[in-house]
Amino acid sequence: MYKTGSQILINALKRENVEYIFGLPGGVVIPLFDTLFEESEIKFILTRHEQAAGHAADGYARATGKVGVCIVTSGPGATNLTTAIATAYMDSIPMVAITGQVKTHLIGSDAFQEADVTGITRPISKHNYLVKDIKELGMIVKEAFYIASSGRPGPVVIDLPVDVTTDTWDGPIPEKVNLPGYKPSYEGNIRQIKIAAEAINRSKRPVIYAGGGVISSNSSKELAELAEKANLPVNTTLLALGVFPENNEKALGMLGMHGTVPANYAVHESDLLIAVGARFDDRITGKIDEFAPKAQIIHIDIDPTSISKNIKVDIPVVGDANNILTELIKHVIYVERKEWFEKIAEWKEKYHVSYDNTSDVVKPQYVVEQICEATKGDAIITTEVGQNQMWAAQYYTYTYPRSFLSSGGLGTMGFGFPAALGAQLGFPDKTVIAIAGDGSFQMNIQELSTAVKYKLPVKVAILNNGFLGMVRQWQELFYDKRYAHTLLDGNPDFVQVAKAYGAEGFLVTKKEDVRPVIEKSISIKGPVVIDFRVDPEENVFPMIPAGQAISQVKGIELI
Repeated sequence: MYKTGSQILINALKRENVEYIFGLPGGVVIPLFDTLFEESEIKFILTRHEQAAGHAADGYARATGKVGVCIVTSGPGATNLTTAIATAYMDSIPMVAITGQVKTHLIGSDAFQEADVTGITRPISKHNYLVKDIKELGMIVKEAFYIASSGRPGPVVIDLPVDVTTDTWDGPIPEKVNLPGYKPSYEGNIRQIKIAAEAINRSKRPVIYAGGGVISSNSSKELAELAEKANLPVNTTLLALGVFPENNEKALGMLGMHGTVPANYAVHESDLLIAVGARFDDRITGKIDEFAPKAQIIHIDIDPTSISKNIKVDIPVVGDANNILTELIKHVIYVERKEWFEKIAEWKEKYHVSYDNTSDVVKPQYVVEQICEATKGDAIITTEVGQNQMWAAQYYTYTYPRSFLSSGGLGTMGFGFPAALGAQLGFPDKTVIAIAGDGSFQMNIQELSTAVKYKLPVKVAILNNGFLGMVRQWQELFYDKRYAHTLLDGNPDFVQVAKAYGAEGFLVTKKEDVRPVIEKSISIKGPVVIDFRVDPEENVFPMIPAGQAISQVKGIELI
């Protein structure tokens, strides 16, 4: 029986067990949406902006570990999606983005709503396709899901001309993928693993540096086993929060620019740094030639191009973190390291993250702490980018993976709220809270309509300081308080905006109202926006100024 390209695509998606597609229709994808109109197995989630569709698919992928899927139209639909594609690419998130395209014979003619999608997305995707023949469509979809989810995950783009979706073919959809040029290494070299184990066993001041790759490989359990058996302290990147329980005595917290002092000092003083699924980005390393100056470095990563890309490493082990950690555990031994853990305990006691909570002004840190206590640490937290992101990282206690979802590499304002919608669909029975700034929330505020339409009970906690807060903080610290265009004095009444969309909204201006409103909001079955009016000039500390060594922590006298 002949099938249209649209039918082939939808059937191929069903074979990949796709539950949700996020997106927005447009002219050239009408045939595809006409096929979706009759579809009952896959649920389509209509967002109000293409960027939000991509972030929702991304949030769904981060929360569930599955491949997120989005579909948008050609031209501006596709270009609106590029920020979300780049966000997923920088953070290694598995996603398949399907973009409509003009008819094949019109490509290159500057047709209405035409854009060179493959050219635009080549630098920001793991791979991309321009489908020119309906016979290739089924295999392309199969390959796209395999590439997106294997090796180092990432977004794959399928650019689909409208005439391919209306053409017909009666051939089969392929069952297997054959990509001779793409063979990720999963096992890891046993000799390198044993060398790494020997280095761990003889080290006196080791520390694990765990990145998002530990989450991607579902290796939280193995990481904890390694830390326990070999007696190793653990710090994590922003994207790895929760991969090692932060209430564990071996946990040092987050490393990097706004990380904990113990985490940064431990790396600076270590004699062995064990990096697992991390990429040594600049927000972690600071001044490169002063990063971990006393340490031998082990780097475990599935992506060989990440090895020694930013920091020269001594013992590379290429492969899947789960497989490598499982093997590594067999060869390590318990070493007491009494002096090392005493030094770490001293740092923890002296430099624990804290803030001045003696005034009646609502502090943003206090809000996050109360969210953590009200949810008992058992919620999925998404964030926007900036001060709200860092406070959410510092003052919520994460104890399991995929509970903290945030844009790390690209730092995308507008990510958190639509990502929360995707996460809520992935886990309908979980409490999902988007912690936002008043600036970033407005970048995708229209998705309140999506939340209301699909009855998604996401709670938005706006840490409203009336500024583009992190930029203002840098202006205060490095530009003599010249607050150039960071004052948001035209903010709307967020409570009334929420109610206009059909959501619930609350305003909190008093400290004593913070916890009761959080608890009331969690009990409401629909979406809620809480406008917390917080101290406008509160800063995120500790902080390592850009380009300085991680030992040069600023603000520790204030914590």
